[in-house]
Amino acid sequence: MSEPSPEVYEQGRGMDAHNQVMRSIRAEKDAEYDPREPTRVWIDEDNTPDGVRESLTIVLNTGGCRWARAGGCTMCGYVAESVEGGDVSHDELLAQIDAVLEHEDHHTEEPCDLVKIYTSGSFLDEREVAGETRRAIAQTFGDRERIVVESLPDFVDREKLAEFTEQGLATDVAIGLETASDRIRRDCVNKYFAFEDFEAACAEARAADAAAGDDADDPDVGVKAYLLMKPPFLSESEAIEDMVASVRECADVEGCHTVSMNPCNVQRYTMVDELYFQGGYRPPWLWSVAEVLEETADEEAIVISDPVGHGSDRGPHNCGECDDRVQRAIKDFDLRQDPSVFEQVECECEATWEAVRERETGFNLPLAQ
Repeated sequence: MSEPSPEVYEQGRGMDAHNQVMRSIRAEKDAEYDPREPTRVWIDEDNTPDGVRESLTIVLNTGGCRWARAGGCTMCGYVAESVEGGDVSHDELLAQIDAVLEHEDHHTEEPCDLVKIYTSGSFLDEREVAGETRRAIAQTFGDRERIVVESLPDFVDREKLAEFTEQGLATDVAIGLETASDRIRRDCVNKYFAFEDFEAACAEARAADAAAGDDADDPDVGVKAYLLMKPPFLSESEAIEDMVASVRECADVEGCHTVSMNPCNVQRYTMVDELYFQGGYRPPWLWSVAEVLEETADEEAIVISDPVGHGSDRGPHNCGECDDRVQRAIKDFDLRQDPSVFEQVECECEATWEAVRERETGFNLPLAQ
């Protein structure tokens, strides 16, 4: 009798199993999107190494994340908003930029100092955004102070970053690291790279900064790490512990000056959505977000959080009565980095949250909705 090979035995397990599930879920999508219109654009304020700046945030409508085509991350529904067919032309992407500038002109008196560009995957992946388009966008925003571009670590390259620094732009790479734990990133998030790849991307950013001739004590090229609070299969206490450890590990990596902790929300066409629908997932408590920010406020890196969909059942929430107050405290902390803001909010539901932290495990979650 023949023995199955290790390759055959592993088929359908681990990451391969996650990808099979994600592909089947995403196949349910039937919406179509205009390749000449950005997915989203909005004006806000952000904390940067140079202080608080008014920001223009852009989510470009591209052909979709390369990893998501294989299956992708368990919580990410952004690929479902990408253009069908996997290709958006140079002219179509520049038409999106024109629409963004028109939006900015109608909503601000002066152009924003900070521009943040996201896609459903990686802005630096030339299968999503061609080099010609990337350079044209760098020139378009060359009169601003700082730009943030989103990318997986694979595509972070000092020569690509030089296209922005040559315009006089301080440049940050936003990397969706999700967690410093390779095990959680692989098994809960279904992301393929390791923490050492994140460290290598930070090294590329430092090299780009050195090539630009900038002062090492005042770098103009850096990394903004994005972490995911409470991916599927983690209890509330495990999620808090993971985020505290991850913030500290990211802050210790040279070149990473900002850590943005994103509480998981339930997006359509994702594994998290399937679990939520069947009662197997609850987004994190806002108290947990505050706990991590307060615990890591002593780090030299800027540590922030932007709870998307706060107060809703599908977003990070408490009891419904205190959600807006806690959200305002989180936003205040983001801008001032002062943990005392959390002393000013309280609610009876903290007792429930504390009980969940103590008693919820991977075998009984969610313990409370």
